[in-house]
Amino acid sequence: MLLALELFFVGLLVLAVLAIGGISAVVLYNLFRGQR
Repeated sequence: MLLALELFFVGLLVLAVLAIGGISAVVLYNLFRGQR
């Protein structure tokens, strides 16, 4: 039971990191594209 909970939280953490990374990547891409 504890392992499932750990996997659940690790999955949430990975999803959060991916979401933050993806959003920041899109924002940076738009910034660089907007300058040119």
